[in-house]
Amino acid sequence: MSLIKRAPAPAHAPSPLVQSSHAPPAPAAAPPPTPIATARSEMQLPENLQHIAQGLSQRLNSTMSGTARHLYRSQLLALVDGEARGALTEAGVTPTADLLRMITREVMDDLLGLGPIQILVDDPTVSEIMVNGPEQIWVERSGKLVETDSKFRNNDHVMEIINRIVEPLGRRIDVSSPMVDARLPDGSRVNAIIPPCSLLGPVITIRKFSKNPLTVEQLVGFGSFTAEMAEFLRACVDSKLNIVVSGGTGSGKTTLLNMLSSFIPDGERIVTIEDAAELKLNQRHVVPLESRPRDNEGNEPILIRDLVINALRMRPERIIIGECRGKEALDMLQAMNTGHDGSLTTLHANTPRDALSRLETMSMMAGLDLPVRVIREQIASAIDLIVQQTRLRDGKRKVTHITEVQGMEGDKIVLQDVFLFEEKGVSPEGGVLGAMKPTGTRPKFYERLVSSGNALPPHIFGDAMRGRF
Repeated sequence: MSLIKRAPAPAHAPSPLVQSSHAPPAPAAAPPPTPIATARSEMQLPENLQHIAQGLSQRLNSTMSGTARHLYRSQLLALVDGEARGALTEAGVTPTADLLRMITREVMDDLLGLGPIQILVDDPTVSEIMVNGPEQIWVERSGKLVETDSKFRNNDHVMEIINRIVEPLGRRIDVSSPMVDARLPDGSRVNAIIPPCSLLGPVITIRKFSKNPLTVEQLVGFGSFTAEMAEFLRACVDSKLNIVVSGGTGSGKTTLLNMLSSFIPDGERIVTIEDAAELKLNQRHVVPLESRPRDNEGNEPILIRDLVINALRMRPERIIIGECRGKEALDMLQAMNTGHDGSLTTLHANTPRDALSRLETMSMMAGLDLPVRVIREQIASAIDLIVQQTRLRDGKRKVTHITEVQGMEGDKIVLQDVFLFEEKGVSPEGGVLGAMKPTGTRPKFYERLVSSGNALPPHIFGDAMRGRF
C-alpha cells in the first residue's frame, strides 16, 4: 500500500512540531500543565528542606565509590530512605511518604544519575537540555526554550556530572582538553565545554532522541511534509538516489535522515558513520561506525574522513554519514561517483543553494588544490536531491524544499525545486501559515524511478503534470 493511502489526510491532521523524541503535544485550545512545571511543583523538595537531600548526597558521595553504589543499588535505596527519615525527624519534620519519595529520588539521582537534570532526561516531552553553569538550566519543549528552576550546587557539582558521563566512554575533559562530545546510554548526544573556554562555568548540552524513531506516517500527521512528498522521497531512496538533508541546528535533520533510512530495503549492507551514534535503523544488515577523539592515553583521533575511506573497503551498498562537516565531503562525493549510489548525509545550510556552497567549501578543505569547476562537477554528478529541513519562527519543523540537482550549465550548478513550502502569513496565535505544494515540474531523474519500479502518479508533481507523462 502506498504512503499516500496509509498516511492520515493532511486536512484533518494535527500540526505539532517534528521533534526528535516525543509524540505531538495536546491541542493549543486547552493546554495541560507543562510537564516541567508539574515535575517541579509536585516532585521537588521545598527550598527549606533542600539542605537535607544535599547533605545526604555529599556525605554518601564522599564515603562510597561509584562501583559500590551501582553494585548495591537496593541496599543504597534502603540506606537513603533510613537516612532521610532520620534527617527529617531531627529537623522536626514529619517524614511523610511524599517527602521521603522526593528526598530519595533527589539523592539517588545525585548518586547514580545526572543529578538535578536526571528528571529532565526522564521527561519524554523535553527534547533538549542546556546547562549554563550551575545556576541556569534550560530545556526545549514543543520547539520553545523554557528556563527551569533546577540548579546545581556549584561548578564542582556540574563537573562531577560531566565526568560521570564521559569517563565510561574513555573520554576526558580538563583544562588541557576543555571540550568533549559524548553520549548517554540511551543514545542522546552530549556536548560539554568548561573553563577557560566557557566564561560562566561548565556548560552541558544534551540532545535527546526517542527510543522509537518517528515514523513517516507520524511526521506526515505532524505536518512536517505531505503524503505526496513522503511517497516521492520513498521512491527516491528505493531507487538509490544520493540525497543530502540540509538545515540549521535543531531543525530536525537527524529525525528526517532516520525516516529516509527506513525506506532502504532490508538486506542491503548499510554502513553508518557518525561522530556520536544517533541513527537508529531497523534493517538487519547495518554496520555502525563512530569517530573517536584523542583518548586519555594520547592515541590519535579517528576522524569521519578516516571512517569514510575505510567504509569503501567494507563492500557497502549504502553509506550514511550522520553529518558532513569537513574534509570528508570530498571522499563522500567520490564514493557517490564511483558506484555507491543511494548514499545519504546531512549538513548545515539554510537553503539548497547554500548546501552546495558548503559542500564546495568543505571539499576544498581536503587540500588537494582542485579547480572550483572540477569540484562543482563532482557535486553535480554525485548529488541527486537536496531536502531542506527548516525550523520556522514559531518552532515548527517542516521540509521547505525538495530540490533536484540537474547538472552543470556553464560554471553553475542548476537546481530545480520539485516541492516548495509557501508561507502565507501568521495566525492570531503566532503560528506560521503556509502550505507545501509541488511546483508542477517532473524531475529529470524520473526515468530512474520508473526503471527501478517506482513510477509515481502524475498528480504527485501537481495538476500541471496531468496528461504529460
